[in-house]
Amino acid sequence: MRTHLATTARSLRHAAALTAVAALALAGCTNTPATATSPTTGAASTPGAAANTTTSPAPEVELTPNVTDANPVTVDTIVSVAAKGGTITNVEMSYADPKAGAVQVEGSLAPDGSTWTAQSLLEPGMKYSLKMVGRNADGRETTRQSAFTTQKLSKKQEIFPTMTANGATVGVAMPVIIRFDVPVSDKAAFEKKMSVTSEPAQTGSWAWYGSSEAHWRPEKYWTPGTKVSVKVDINGVAAGNGTYGQKSITGGFTVGSATILKADLAKHQMTVEVGGQVARTIPITGGKAGWVSRSGTKVIMEKFAELKMDATTVGLEKDDPEYYSIPDVKYAMRETWSGEFIHAAPWSVGSQGRANVSHGCIGMSTSNAQWLYNEVKVGDPLVVSGTNRGLERGNGWTDWNISFEEFKSFSALAPAKSTAAPSSTPASTTAKTTAAS
Repeated sequence: MRTHLATTARSLRHAAALTAVAALALAGCTNTPATATSPTTGAASTPGAAANTTTSPAPEVELTPNVTDANPVTVDTIVSVAAKGGTITNVEMSYADPKAGAVQVEGSLAPDGSTWTAQSLLEPGMKYSLKMVGRNADGRETTRQSAFTTQKLSKKQEIFPTMTANGATVGVAMPVIIRFDVPVSDKAAFEKKMSVTSEPAQTGSWAWYGSSEAHWRPEKYWTPGTKVSVKVDINGVAAGNGTYGQKSITGGFTVGSATILKADLAKHQMTVEVGGQVARTIPITGGKAGWVSRSGTKVIMEKFAELKMDATTVGLEKDDPEYYSIPDVKYAMRETWSGEFIHAAPWSVGSQGRANVSHGCIGMSTSNAQWLYNEVKVGDPLVVSGTNRGLERGNGWTDWNISFEEFKSFSALAPAKSTAAPSSTPASTTAKTTAAS
């Protein structure tokens, strides 16, 4: 009996030991980790959780132009492209010109790659294409293409500029003259895009004559030898009333020697200064009573070795006692649009140096006229004095007949005036008077 009890006790202890081992084994195989406490917050945390986190790829860069093909784009639009979620790496913009073929449009990229901007305005009635390339934050490249069409313009909506004496050697009083074939309503918009530079540099200003002609003159006569450069960057610029600049132009001229003519019609003498020295004094005749020559500072505008002068151009009928028609006037140099010239007048040699007998022109002997014709350049100043008749603004190149301060007041960018300044359209934009002998 004692033996049986002992055996039973050993069996029970053995079973308990096996149960404890099994419990430990189950505890070591569980999927539930032990819970720890955060040393900073005291909150429970699960070790190893961050190792299971994954990063999503960055979205593609968005490339958006400021123009679409929904409606024709106005030609005064500056095309730009903006990037979102990345940067722009390249933009190609072009249009197909029927005459020139494919034309590339230059542009500039912002330093941070956020935008691209075209460097010029648009051409009318053209189909443009845009190829835009950019990268997102991951460096992944995206390419997008777009197209748009520009508005069509009639000839009356396009303003074409021309420059007088472009490429010539001119006198020290030569103004920069820009003419427009269609009137400019917004003159300030154009003037902001018109520039004059010179070597050596000289201060100057623009002034307008009506709406179709603008002049630029320095404060004082040009320095002989000056190189003048002109830029009229109006292509696509809105000029008001639905009109736009048709073309941009560049040009310039070179200033020659300082030749200055001074005609005193009270004394009937003209002095010609070359380089600051009197080169010749010439006996002259001017306009008689009823045909008095205009006094003022004028500029030689045209030269003709021979010119027909007919009194019908100054309003005389053929049956008028004052009528004249001379088919071959020699060495004619225009002073005004109304018909005043310097020229050879062999028929009045007896009065030259003594009396004024012409219909407004300054006459001299043929030999003096030939010498002067060979000496004078377009743009040389002619200062006429000795009469009581003044020179009208715009009747010729009258830029030097007023002070520089007054000249500047006719700029479209001048401060607003309390009263409107007078404006006139020079006869050159309407009709020229051929001559008054």
